[in-house]
Amino acid sequence: MKVLVFGATGMVGFGVLRECLLAPDVAEVVAVGRRPSGQQHPKLRDLVLSDMYDYTAVEPQLTGFDACFFCLGVSSVGMKEDAYRRVTYDLTLAAATVLARLNPQMTFAYVTGSGTDSSERGRSMWARVKGATENALLKLPFRAAYMFRPGAIQPLHGANTKTPLYKAGIVLLTPLFGLARRLWPHLVTTTENMGLAMLAVARHGAPKQVLDPVDINDLAARG
Repeated sequence: MKVLVFGATGMVGFGVLRECLLAPDVAEVVAVGRRPSGQQHPKLRDLVLSDMYDYTAVEPQLTGFDACFFCLGVSSVGMKEDAYRRVTYDLTLAAATVLARLNPQMTFAYVTGSGTDSSERGRSMWARVKGATENALLKLPFRAAYMFRPGAIQPLHGANTKTPLYKAGIVLLTPLFGLARRLWPHLVTTTENMGLAMLAVARHGAPKQVLDPVDINDLAARG
C-alpha cells in the first residue's frame, strides 16, 4: 500500500505513522503537514506545505495512493465557531476533495471524536462542526471512508500531545489507563490501536463507517 498521513507530528498522527512504517504491506508513506514529521525511515517522505488549504501545486505528488489517514485536529477550547470550522471542516475538506478526485480508489480515515453530532443541530459547537465534517466526507466519491470516534486515547511508544489541557489529563490518567481499557473498552483506546485499526480498514474495510473505541480496538486486534 501507499499511504498518506496528515498530522504526523500530533499525538494520534505520530502513533498512526509508527504503525504504517512497521507494517510490511505498506511500501510508502507520505507525511503531509506544515512542518516535517521529524521521523527518518526508508519508506517515509515528508511533504511540507505552507498552505494546507491549497493543493494545486502538489497534485502530482498526491496521486496513486491507497489510503489517507487524516489525523489533523485542534482543540475547540476558546475558539469561536467560525474559526473552529475553518481549521476543522474547511481544512479537512480542502484536502479530501482533492484526494477523492485524484484517488477514487482510496480509503479515507478521519479522526473525529466521541460525542460528534451527526445531526449538526446539537448544543455543542465542536460536535456540530465535527458532525458536518463527517457528513461531508461520507458524501465524497472515495472507495470507502471511515470516521474514527475515539474516546480517551492512551499515548504509547513516544506519542505525546501538545495540547496543555490534554497533556495534564494524560499525566493524571497514565497510571489508570490499563485498568480503564479493561473496565471500559467502549471509552478507551491507544495510539497504537488507532494506527492498527486504520491499516485494517484500508486492507479489509469495516462493517460500519462510524467507529467507536470498541470497534477501533476490535479492528486493531484483527489486523
